Amino acid sequence: MLKPHPTVLRRLVEEYEALAATGTAARGTAAHDPRIGDLAYTLCVSTGTRDVRQALATAHRWLAAAGGPDLTNSAEPATV
Repeated sequence: MLKPHPTVLRRLVEEYEALAATGTAARGTAAHDPRIGDLAYTLCVSTGTRDVRQALATAHRWLAAAGGPDLTNSAEPATV
C-alpha cells in the first residue's frame, strides 16, 4: 500500500481535528459542512481504513514513525 507523504497526512489530520474540535463532526452535521465529510473520506482512503477513528489512529502512528511534530492532543496545529 502506498502511504501519503507525512506533510500531506499531517495537514489532513490537523484540518479534520480542527473541524472536529468545533463540534461539527460530533454533531454529525457533515451535510451542513461537506469539508468534514471530505476530510474523513480522504483520511480513510489515505490510511486504508473504513472508519475515521481508525484512520486518525493510523495517521498518528505513521506520523510518529515519520518524525516531526507530535499531533497527539496538540492544542495548536503545527505549521507546514
